[in-house]
Amino acid sequence: MSPGNTGETAVGAPDIRQTDACEIRDLLDRLGGKWSLLVVELLGSGTHRFTELRRTIDGISQRMLSLTLRQLERDGLVRRTVHPTVPPRVDYALTPLGGTLLEIIKPLVTWTRAHRDEIAAARAAHDAAGR
Repeated sequence: MSPGNTGETAVGAPDIRQTDACEIRDLLDRLGGKWSLLVVELLGSGTHRFTELRRTIDGISQRMLSLTLRQLERDGLVRRTVHPTVPPRVDYALTPLGGTLLEIIKPLVTWTRAHRDEIAAARAAHDAAGR
């Protein structure tokens, strides 16, 4: 320990030993990725088939959607249900745990939608200034 360090964390400060865990960093990286939160938000409206999600998410490849759904399923946020039909039908839905994440990201999605024009204008001004 360094001088003056008692080994205790300040009240309200995150315990570095907890945030240093690989699982936490891995999950935060995944949730901060390009597609994960968008998929969670879309599944918040109910169960969707793979093709519905792919059609709705502009710019996502089949491979990236598949990988994103697999990772969210592995983390316990999404449930994949295969129906024994010909051809097989696969549905995706949020788990109760995924629903708790949705409640946290709703304000972020609302803010983003409310300010997207302002952000686009700021980006255009910044780019025009050559910065």
